[in-house]
Amino acid sequence: MTILKTSLRNFFAHKGRMALSAIAVLLSVAFVSGTLVFTDTMNTTFDKLFAATAADVTVSPKDAATDDEMPQTGRPESLPASLVATVEKADGVKSAEGGVVSMSVTVVDADNKNMGSSNGAPTIAGNWTQGDLRTMEITAGHAPRGPTDVMVDADTAEKHGLKLGDELRTIAVTGDFTAKISGIASFKVTNPGAAVVYFDTATAQRELLGKTGRFTHIAVTAESGVSHEQLKKNVAGAAAGPYKFQTQQEAADAGREDVSGFLDVMKYAMLGFAGIAVLVGIFLIVNTFSMLVAQRTREIGLMRAIGSSRRQVNRSVLVEALLLGVIGSIAGVAAGVGLAIGLMELMSSMGMNLSTDDLTVKWTTPAVGLTLGIVVTVLAAYIPARRAGKVSPMAALRDAGTPADGRAGLVRGIIGLVLTGAGAAGLWAAAQADKATEGSMWLGLGVVLSLIGFIVIGPLLAGGVVRVIGAVVLRVFGPVGRMAERNALRNPRRTGATGAALMIGLALVACLSVVGSSMVASATEELDKSVGADFIVNASNGQPIMPQAQQAMEKTPDIAHVTEYKGIEATLTSPDGKTEKDAFIAAADPTYAQDLRRETVAGELSAAYGKDAMSVGETYATEHGVKVGDTITVAFKGGDTAKLKVAAITSDDGSIDKGAKYTNITTAEQYLPAERMPKNLIMFAKAEEGKETEAYEALKTALAPYPQYEVQNQTDFKKDLQDQVGQLLNIVYGLLALAIIVAVLGVVNTLALSVVERTREIGLMRAIGLSRRQLRRMIRLESVVIALFGALLGLGLGMGWGTAAQKLLALEGLGVLEIPWPTILTVFVGSAFVGLFAALVPAFRAGRMNVLNAIATE
Repeated sequence: MTILKTSLRNFFAHKGRMALSAIAVLLSVAFVSGTLVFTDTMNTTFDKLFAATAADVTVSPKDAATDDEMPQTGRPESLPASLVATVEKADGVKSAEGGVVSMSVTVVDADNKNMGSSNGAPTIAGNWTQGDLRTMEITAGHAPRGPTDVMVDADTAEKHGLKLGDELRTIAVTGDFTAKISGIASFKVTNPGAAVVYFDTATAQRELLGKTGRFTHIAVTAESGVSHEQLKKNVAGAAAGPYKFQTQQEAADAGREDVSGFLDVMKYAMLGFAGIAVLVGIFLIVNTFSMLVAQRTREIGLMRAIGSSRRQVNRSVLVEALLLGVIGSIAGVAAGVGLAIGLMELMSSMGMNLSTDDLTVKWTTPAVGLTLGIVVTVLAAYIPARRAGKVSPMAALRDAGTPADGRAGLVRGIIGLVLTGAGAAGLWAAAQADKATEGSMWLGLGVVLSLIGFIVIGPLLAGGVVRVIGAVVLRVFGPVGRMAERNALRNPRRTGATGAALMIGLALVACLSVVGSSMVASATEELDKSVGADFIVNASNGQPIMPQAQQAMEKTPDIAHVTEYKGIEATLTSPDGKTEKDAFIAAADPTYAQDLRRETVAGELSAAYGKDAMSVGETYATEHGVKVGDTITVAFKGGDTAKLKVAAITSDDGSIDKGAKYTNITTAEQYLPAERMPKNLIMFAKAEEGKETEAYEALKTALAPYPQYEVQNQTDFKKDLQDQVGQLLNIVYGLLALAIIVAVLGVVNTLALSVVERTREIGLMRAIGLSRRQLRRMIRLESVVIALFGALLGLGLGMGWGTAAQKLLALEGLGVLEIPWPTILTVFVGSAFVGLFAALVPAFRAGRMNVLNAIATE
């Protein structure tokens, strides 16, 4: 009880000094809790949607694409409408209704503006059925009654300002057709962002499937008292054939599985960045308690002199850490819920609707948040607590505020050098690896060991690095600059730990910047070397290129040729008898050899576009012992089996179409029925000599009616690639910002506690003539040099990581190393401003000290 009272008294006596550490705990726990709440809410939203949309039993084609896939033929798999009557006769069936659903559509308004979602969610078109009343409610107008009617969801109508009577054009594989909005339907459950349009059944069959008398699925409703499992057995028995039967739960689980990959990646990526923030927060907590213990050396000595044991002193400090962890964690869990709501609002503004009605806070979220915050805080305070327990009773006779031993330590330096050397060896091994899996292992090991090594060796480096920075930056400020340098050097452990917190975040920034810049530079070089086409056409939402858009391209003036490119699934059997299932064969026009310049190691690529011929990549050829002239058995999915002669073996150097297998479209058409032939994934075009500008404008004009497709010349393509990488990096930098904020709090806390520790010293300096302005400048410069120290270590370490990562990526064809010096220099200079910002409050408080009171402080 005495220890608890002492700890409580000390905690609240120094609550101001604990505040920034508490904020660090709060931010770290908030990020973790917010991530869990946000992803759990997304799971709840999709679970409710899938459960609501699934019938008691659903019958669909056996090979139907999953919800997150888009059939390359432009037509979803279907089953005969006559099957509905068969299903209705099964025991336990109350009703059966055929449905049509397709995601291979684009809907545009009268101004040719795409009505689809901008966040990657699909546009879903289908027929209006009674089953849709489970999830939709008609709130204006009426359901579609004929080919000129279309009904849209209320979210899409509100977003794009649509109203009854407006005309919409639907672009599907069968062609374009127009209809007027006859009704608007609202979701009864949260719509994550998809745009939904409904037609009458006959129109949906004719325009989306290309034929009447077909459905994509049958929704079956059970009679009262019949279980879903029993209904499934009965329906499966009545409707024998190549069909898939799913209960409501199975259909919901399948839908959930389709999106679980994306949600898991998002969840664990965000938790990874939260872990970085936690790691940085540990440095802040260690520094805080180390300085508090140093400042209370005399007090602890008195406690030891009057009978307190080492264990009691140790426990007293740990109880303070426990209180800090509890308070920070509770606030962090609450802030995490607020963060999750903020993320939901942000996603809603981007088009993914997430309702706070589905806000999900599982009991595991506060449990994880509280456990993480408390355990991390107590563990971080353990070393300072042990240091406090070792304080001798004789310390009661010393001056208050005597700092603990701040020397770097020879043993620590040796350990740091060994770890750093081992990390460097791991990075070198990664850069020299011949296989990506082996290299990834060495890269991960090298990153971890070098990071730990730099953290351990930080105090040893502080002496030399701070002196160099001081000579360059501080000497121009005269005596004040020299005093700032000495203050940063007086406790290398403290400077090293404070700089290490900033180092971690900036190392990751530098690493990702190097990797991102190298990816763009490598892809740009590869494009210049390999791509001969003047123009590239593809869809941003992954849709295949519809026939009407292809025809518009082929009729464009000033175009020398247009090249088709289709991806076909097949099973390959090589001459050695080994089978490769779900292989991908690129079927293209012979002009593709001009549009993509592929080097061959054997044979001629042009010959691969001959009758019953193909090419393979050199890796495949080596693994299966394939030579030019050998025959590969190709079983086309949905078609016949062919025996294709290997006419060329292409080099696997480079990153574009690496390892691809090519054949002629004409060859593929011999073995695939027309309705099974995939549409083009991407198309290429070459302008007439000297007509590049005219052809570019003409092609954009020709495809203007189809806003889902983008026409790019090579300059556009490179810029788009750069923008995509830049957007990804900006998201990562935004997530890393939390760790950097925590690191800045560490600098603020170190300076604030340092000012308290040096109160008497500051008073004496003021008494002998140091002005308030000079004092504030001294503290600001000390902060700048600490920030630059952390930045220098972090950027150097990050560039080493990035260089090793690029060498590893070179195995995948990204062979250009590019250091983004403007970014690196901007971050380094920005770190100086971060140091200035962090010193504002401590410098202001130091300047306001009463000189006499400061001198009298013990």
